[in-house]
Amino acid sequence: MRLALAEQAHVSLVPTMGNLHEGHLSLVGAARSPKGVVVASIFVNQLQFAPHEDFDKYPRTLERDCELLAAAGCDIVFAPSAQEMYPEPQQCMVHPPAALADVLEGVVRPGFFVGVSTVVLKLFAIVRPNIAVFGKKDYQQLLVIKNMVRQLALPIDIISAETVRESNGIALSSRNGYLDPSQRIEAVHLYNTLRKAAADLEWGRMQRQEIELAAAESLKSRGWQPDYIAIRKRSDLSIPAAGDSLVILGAARLGTTRLIDNWEM
Repeated sequence: MRLALAEQAHVSLVPTMGNLHEGHLSLVGAARSPKGVVVASIFVNQLQFAPHEDFDKYPRTLERDCELLAAAGCDIVFAPSAQEMYPEPQQCMVHPPAALADVLEGVVRPGFFVGVSTVVLKLFAIVRPNIAVFGKKDYQQLLVIKNMVRQLALPIDIISAETVRESNGIALSSRNGYLDPSQRIEAVHLYNTLRKAAADLEWGRMQRQEIELAAAESLKSRGWQPDYIAIRKRSDLSIPAAGDSLVILGAARLGTTRLIDNWEM
């Protein structure tokens, strides 16, 4: 990888786990620059999966992914094996600050952001990009990575790419493929619930905690199993104060499929 990039003055990186969709390809578009190359990594990172999660059944579609990336303008695909990425047990790990990483997703998936941060830092060390592009759909992940880059003084610009949605508003996700036809119709209600919560907050109909609770109950009434609906400060996911820019984040299971989304206010 380093040899392939040795003569390049500007490198953009799009880290992925493969099974790509238009959302991933939009990240490639955001990464493209007339003065350099775009590298997309494809690696299903076992460090960020808990034992009960879907690591073994996560779709591996490398040949199709490479075709999509080439058509989108990606120059190089870096698809290492687990043995190449972790030739020995990974004992040196990145532990992001608890205030950012042990809330929301970090409560439901303990250790998740340790695995994410560690593999991303390792990809940064291998590819040595000038910029890296991450989508806003994984909002907390984006903040964790930005914080790591800032705290470790890494010479990388992190680009935040907008969430790509289907025509009905569903955020594109590799896990949407687990949904059956009726669930795909129902899935839009996570997005709708976040937007309604934003409207309730803007109109002052209820207090923040009341809105969060009502939104979760609304999803439950439709057969969802919500993990959280949370209104947070946009910059660091802390409890907001008056005048803060806000984001509403939600995670819930529909059947056996866990979906996440967010809405910036």
